[in-house]
Amino acid sequence: MADVKSPVNPLFLREEDLRQAIELLFYAYRDFTAEPDAILAELGLGRAHHRVIYFVGRHPRMTVSELLRILRITKQSLSRVLGDLVRQGFVAQHQGTRDRRQRLLELTDKGRDMERRLSETQRQRIARAYRSAGAEAVEGFRKVMIGIIDEGNRKQVLTDWGERPPPARPNPLP
Repeated sequence: MADVKSPVNPLFLREEDLRQAIELLFYAYRDFTAEPDAILAELGLGRAHHRVIYFVGRHPRMTVSELLRILRITKQSLSRVLGDLVRQGFVAQHQGTRDRRQRLLELTDKGRDMERRLSETQRQRIARAYRSAGAEAVEGFRKVMIGIIDEGNRKQVLTDWGERPPPARPNPLP
């Protein structure tokens, strides 16, 4: 991989800069997931299990529908993953209070311990990178990552975080 250039000229985006960004996302994700993957492999679990544990931990008593919306996977895939996590005692399911057909999900004590274990090295990795980059770069990174998310999903992510999404930009004339 070529050296990372700094600073990038904000007036244009060259093909090489875009390709480096793609590579950096691949390499960062590879290293970001390596330690949790090893922990999960010991239990016969994978990244899909990690995502469920993470988001159920972030949103206790979320519905299965909400989890499907976040993960964007099929009901069949979620059913398999969720079944594994319930059987192994990481996730508990409760009946909805208003709709008894609704399933509310939350981590058990064992699940909360696993979520902390899986996320700890990731939090440390991000904290280390944030400290090294500084506040301005962190804000820029956040803007870039939010900008990569599809617009409709971006609004939902910001709403989930309790933030107001920015107003939609008018479409340019055809």
